[in-house]
Amino acid sequence: TTDFSVIAALDTINIAVPTPLRKTKDPDMSYVIAAAEQVAKYVHPGLLVILESTTYPGTTEELLLPMLQKGGLKAGRDFFLCFSPERVDPGNPRYQTRNIPKVVGGITPACTEMGALLYSQALDRVVPVRSTAVAEMVKLLENTFRMINIGLVNEMALMCDRMGINVWEVIDAAGTKPFGFMPFYPGPGLGGHCIPIDPFYLSWKTRQAGIEARFIELAGYINGQMPHFVVDKGQIALNNAGKPVNGSHIHILGVAYKKDIDDLRESPALDIMLLLMKRGARVTYSDPHIPSVQLDQCVLTAADVAAGCSAADCVVIVTDHSAYPYDLVVEQSRLIVDTRNALKQFHSEKIVRL
Repeated sequence: TTDFSVIAALDTINIAVPTPLRKTKDPDMSYVIAAAEQVAKYVHPGLLVILESTTYPGTTEELLLPMLQKGGLKAGRDFFLCFSPERVDPGNPRYQTRNIPKVVGGITPACTEMGALLYSQALDRVVPVRSTAVAEMVKLLENTFRMINIGLVNEMALMCDRMGINVWEVIDAAGTKPFGFMPFYPGPGLGGHCIPIDPFYLSWKTRQAGIEARFIELAGYINGQMPHFVVDKGQIALNNAGKPVNGSHIHILGVAYKKDIDDLRESPALDIMLLLMKRGARVTYSDPHIPSVQLDQCVLTAADVAAGCSAADCVVIVTDHSAYPYDLVVEQSRLIVDTRNALKQFHSEKIVRL
């Protein structure tokens, strides 16, 4: 419902609205503020309010708490206020909502207890922490850890490419070490609504405290360059085949930001397609989960995989969906740039690996 007055009859309200970044990489808190303003009108004794939107440390206490206490009720005594970060992995069949541990931190111990009690009714494990700021920082650590390690392995891919070393083989061999190593894998760039965005909430907040988050900024730069690297790889491969990228037909396999989902948000495929178009290429795509894509003023419709591959001068595998018939892709394509190691089992001179 869009009727916020129903909150007056509720025991619990969860706020899970978008927290995007502005072009300046600063947090846009307008959705959280708008939601909190509406909730504040209907705060009543016993109400449990939980913010789940990913945000910078201090948001719940510094932003939400004053708004919700304006009416005279006090958090921890009259109503309860918590932060509990969302933890989801779209497309992961092993971990669903119930079996993913749920972190929760409250403004007071009583708030934490109430939040933990709520989630324990539906989830296998609840992890209470001492404050909302700790809970907020937990999500940022999780996603910053991934973003920085992906940035590291993407830089490793660039180095291996220059030295003629198969980065995928390096990672697989390093992964046999039973301690002190966790494999991450390179790719065409970061996508989704979490990993490319959340770490910059932290870097923004640390700048307010006079600290420079250099790892985050560097990893963000490296990850942001990967679509350019992929396009350069495609252009070089075409040049080696005697064709310029200008005027070539390039077919993209997969535009979702990760395999086996239908989410386009922040997908590196969109950047790759636009970069190719700017270089004069004619771009088509196939994706079993996304029937159409809008790029600036242009709307593309998904093509048949076999037809797209056979007609193209070059195929770029951006998202390695399980549904793709990779043997057919290799058979039908003249040239393939594989950014996901999807063709690990195939050996052909027409395959160019990241």
